[in-house]
Amino acid sequence: MDIPAKARAVIIGGGVVGCSIAYHLGKLGWTDVVLLERKQLTCGTTWHAAGLIAQLRATQNMTRLAKYSQELYFGLEEETGVATGFKRNGSITVALTDERMEELRRSAAMARAFGVEIDEIGPSDIQSRYPGLKVDDAVGGVWLPKDGQADPVNITQALAKGARNLGVKIIQGVKVTDIHQADGRATGVMTDQGPIEVDYVVNAGGMWAREIGAKAGVAVPLHACEHFYIVTEGIDGLTSNLPVLRVPDECAYYKEDAGKILLGAFEPNSKPWGMNGIPEDFEFDSLPEDFDHFEPILERAVERLPVLAEAGIQTFFNGPESFTPDDRYILGEAPELKNFFVAAGFNSVGIQSAGGAGMVLAEWMDSGNAPMDLWDVDIRRMQPFQANRSYLKSRVSETLGLLYADHFPYRQVETARGVRQSPIHDRLKDQGACFGEVSGWERANWFLPKAEQDAGKQAAYEYSWKRQNWFGYSADEHNSVRNNVGMFDLSSFGKIRVVGKDAEAVLQMLCGNDVAVPDGKIVYTQFLNEAGHIEADVTVTRLSSDEFLVVTPAATVRRDLHWINGHIPDGAHCFAMDVTVSEAVMAVMGPEARDFLQPLIPQSLANEDFAFGTAQPIEIGHGIARAHRVTYVGELGWELYVSTDMANHVFDTLMA
Repeated sequence: MDIPAKARAVIIGGGVVGCSIAYHLGKLGWTDVVLLERKQLTCGTTWHAAGLIAQLRATQNMTRLAKYSQELYFGLEEETGVATGFKRNGSITVALTDERMEELRRSAAMARAFGVEIDEIGPSDIQSRYPGLKVDDAVGGVWLPKDGQADPVNITQALAKGARNLGVKIIQGVKVTDIHQADGRATGVMTDQGPIEVDYVVNAGGMWAREIGAKAGVAVPLHACEHFYIVTEGIDGLTSNLPVLRVPDECAYYKEDAGKILLGAFEPNSKPWGMNGIPEDFEFDSLPEDFDHFEPILERAVERLPVLAEAGIQTFFNGPESFTPDDRYILGEAPELKNFFVAAGFNSVGIQSAGGAGMVLAEWMDSGNAPMDLWDVDIRRMQPFQANRSYLKSRVSETLGLLYADHFPYRQVETARGVRQSPIHDRLKDQGACFGEVSGWERANWFLPKAEQDAGKQAAYEYSWKRQNWFGYSADEHNSVRNNVGMFDLSSFGKIRVVGKDAEAVLQMLCGNDVAVPDGKIVYTQFLNEAGHIEADVTVTRLSSDEFLVVTPAATVRRDLHWINGHIPDGAHCFAMDVTVSEAVMAVMGPEARDFLQPLIPQSLANEDFAFGTAQPIEIGHGIARAHRVTYVGELGWELYVSTDMANHVFDTLMA
């Protein structure tokens, strides 16, 4: 099939996700859509997926999307005539420790709240549902009767046929070599068979998505890792239609199909692959075997399911899967380029996620806004530096294994840390800070008292489902701020300057509150979309007649900057820029905040001179700053905005 000269949308990538987007755009009446696949449909990672279909995800909306995928796959065969192999044989997750069982109990409670059918079961129930499984060391488990499994290739082919039936063109053997753009928006693609002029581009390139994004100047932080599984030969007497089995404490999952067992693993220390790019000729390929790497998983599996000891291995498979820095996939319009959408990095849950992801991305493209809260997977949560290959190699070596790790509350990633630090980071470290990470920022989450530091104790998390090891330290900090005074480092606050003679008019259009206020006034407000739904929760400080400062959480600064820039009218004299790193922020809060600060600042902090919700320039120590009188602790307080070059001096002045 020849490529067209023009199309409304081009989808890059013919895996299950790309075909789902094509299908759902067709359902919305987008017939002028072209899907381009560099080789053949499913030839990247879809073809070798295990095909496990689960409903329960970490949040309500992600669970809604997973449930939608199930329902879609269940009806695709009738709609398209292509069998998907989907069957609801249920799933069991087994806990071997009290900690894991506590996690499963909490997951079960959440599942019921989300409308997912789930039962807590004991070892005898596990064994009755999975004959031959060793359960004498099991604490318990959960049973999800509506989970199942399917054939990934057939699901993709069914979606592709459904898309074709709706008028979508699917063309194989065409490689996209460049992304055309003009005036900040995607305008077309160049292929090895010529250009296509488009209104929308969708990057569903799987493990190639990072390189495709780079062609458009878009950061897509994902990296391939080696993923291992074996398939046994036929096992005589094996019970048919066994449920999907997960034993996360042994990093293993099991799938019965046609009298054979597929045993796969999500090991703690994975093997990143493709650091120098994916080979040009990669198509239905596998990676070299590494039996030594997989052997510990197999040894435990043989003890868990003894029938494996006598089974021959038909296939030892090692294939790449793409993983992201936070184990959540990447979806939505890229903040760097209008009308360039991304759906990639599915962290080995692409089959169960593809239906829902394709549906919401198509609706997003059609309406201009996300149809539901998709912040969990929104591309705008990602930071540009996270597309750094060295960073990704380090981080994904951990994130693959985190899929089956204990998901303790407050658990922190351990790899690729220390990339973004507050100017006063080392000062806080010296004070006994234990740091957590948000959007790459190292942030002091709690402090170890000096007496315990002197006794040799380390400021570190000891993970638990029970009372945290830092609970007492946090309580002391809370009481100090509630009854006296405390200081917080809020330097990671996202800071966006909106400047120009039309800046007020632009913000008035975006904000629910009135920002036509005097210089120095702080306004707490939300950004609202056309439907009146909340897009951001921010403060807006008027610095001068044509300059405003928007302060937002560290994690959402790219989203909020994208929202502002996307709504500045053509020809308006207004621009917005991220100035987060230009200023440190030290918040001094508590009922004694005024008494503490006033000796350090010559300007009056009295109510009549410095009202709540206002900002003023101040002198502090030998430096200058801008003080914002706001508080989030229910007590008196000021945020001190200090240029990064003076931050340590101001910190030392406060702590002297």
